[in-house]
Amino acid sequence: MPIRLNLLAEAQAAEEERRRDPVKRIALVAALIIVLILVWSSSLQLKAILVNSEVSRLEGQINSRTNEYRGILDEQNKVADINRKLSELRRLSANRLLQGTLLNALQKTTVDDVQLLRLSVDQTYVWVEGTKARTNGNDVLIPGKPPRSTEKILLTLEGTDSSANPGDQLNKYKNALATNAYLMQVLLKTNGISLKNLAPVQVSPINGKRSVNFTLECRYPDLTR
Repeated sequence: MPIRLNLLAEAQAAEEERRRDPVKRIALVAALIIVLILVWSSSLQLKAILVNSEVSRLEGQINSRTNEYRGILDEQNKVADINRKLSELRRLSANRLLQGTLLNALQKTTVDDVQLLRLSVDQTYVWVEGTKARTNGNDVLIPGKPPRSTEKILLTLEGTDSSANPGDQLNKYKNALATNAYLMQVLLKTNGISLKNLAPVQVSPINGKRSVNFTLECRYPDLTR
């Protein structure tokens, strides 16, 4: 029976033992894990790049919409300011002193022996600047105030009383003014009509009678707009 000799048996055994070495297997597994981690990390970075790009795009859209929104708010504020001014102008027009109506009321307010010589209307306006909203030292918001104006109207009547006893008809004339429907509506409810001046008795150059000249002041309530 022939004897077979394997001269490579020792080398093959060493190779087989090397292949079965657990350290190499662990190294191979670790290398595979590292490769997987690198692939996963690369995919995360790619996703992050895509997400950042999307975020940048959305931020650009938001900024664009924000600018448009601010522009719309500015336009709305301008429109509101114009409407407010128009409303104030309409109110001023509706509440203005109508000279014709006043003259008509005075024409209908007469007393015997009392003659109205002249009248004057003094209209003055006191302007107050508006203030802006501000925050005090305690971070409390103090609202602003819009600008406003106060209208003051003073009607001055100058006349003469040439009754038998000059001056006796003056109170009747004041009462007639105070009970006139128009003047009752527009003048102050308290002390709306007051006697400013009463001159001494003299001979009237108009009719040659003894008379007294007087001055009445009729005050309108102050109107703030």
